[in-house]
Amino acid sequence: MAVDFRFIIIGRGMMGAAAARHLSLMADGIALIGPPEPGERKTHHGVFASHYDEARITRTFDGNRAWGSFAARALGRYRAIEAQSGISFFSEVGCLFAGPPPKDEQDFLRRALTVSRTLGSDIEIVAPAELARRFSYLKVSPDFSGYFERNRAGHINPRALVRAQARLAEQGGVSLIEATATSVRDAGSHVEVTAGDRSYNAERVLVAAGAFSNFHALLPRPVELRVMARTVAFYEIGEREMAVFGDMPSTIVLGDRDKDHIYILPPVRYPDGKTYLKLGGDTETVSFNRLEDAGAWFRSDGSAAERDHLSRIALQLMPELAGCPVTSAPCLANFTPTGYPYVGFTQLPRVAVLTGGNFVAAKSSDELGRLGAVLLKDGQLGDEDFGRELTPVFV
Repeated sequence: MAVDFRFIIIGRGMMGAAAARHLSLMADGIALIGPPEPGERKTHHGVFASHYDEARITRTFDGNRAWGSFAARALGRYRAIEAQSGISFFSEVGCLFAGPPPKDEQDFLRRALTVSRTLGSDIEIVAPAELARRFSYLKVSPDFSGYFERNRAGHINPRALVRAQARLAEQGGVSLIEATATSVRDAGSHVEVTAGDRSYNAERVLVAAGAFSNFHALLPRPVELRVMARTVAFYEIGEREMAVFGDMPSTIVLGDRDKDHIYILPPVRYPDGKTYLKLGGDTETVSFNRLEDAGAWFRSDGSAAERDHLSRIALQLMPELAGCPVTSAPCLANFTPTGYPYVGFTQLPRVAVLTGGNFVAAKSSDELGRLGAVLLKDGQLGDEDFGRELTPVFV
């Protein structure tokens, strides 16, 4: 039978919108299916996305060559996407890592310096005394050094980036369908996607539904994916605090264990007109296996216990925040057992999957979307795109 589209991408988040833009440069007959951000988060009973925010750290400094490469490739296209779409989303304020002396060659900081040299990234090592002087907003142990990436680093507005990707995709001929896809069925000669109150047929489908990839009948078998609760804390910043924190870069403070790392976003103005400094961590252990539970989490304000934990750390690292109003919000992180995103075909030769952000993918979303587009069009990824590492694992 005749198909409605050659390709359908399910998921209008950071990866899905990027995949649609890139695929529009390679082919025609494309649809991008996904709902808009809900107007009232606390009364919405459907799918959500974790890009409903104003700031995500972006940097190339990474201890893993694949992740560093994804970030570097995406960063190299930010300014062109801004110029072509007319939507600004990248604040090049730099990114600072602060951490204790490396223990051995496998320490994150040593690995990251090696990867940075491979990628040609310019990382300045800041001695402990100089760290305290130059980045005086931050109070860390006196033996901590800094690793500062001044150029091609800072933070992106994920909402604005998704808007930019969708605008360029639409200009490239992509049909934007504002609906929630609830099933994908292999009909032999084509794939049938049910979204909203109707169905669409395509030659191939890419499921890029993030943490919600397993929650509807979108995949023939679920992918191995841990969907984890994450809480972020927001400090409302006034004029006094802006004098201290206004020029700070994005910041990551390393702990003794990976889960003790803290990330800090500089002051950013939010849609409510207020300016917030945001921070988060990676210690929460609550996971979700049902759509209902993930939805209830997104309708909450996150964990009060985690908010208080983050507040204690915030005041240790940034004492000048004392007295600022503190609020919190929920987020979801999805983790794969491989530590890499999934970009590959399912058991159905016409249905592929793109997911698995592992809590670090926002900055790399444009490149991961490109890989999804290449996979959908060409049927495979090469070694230069880390194709073997990105093979999905299914339950």
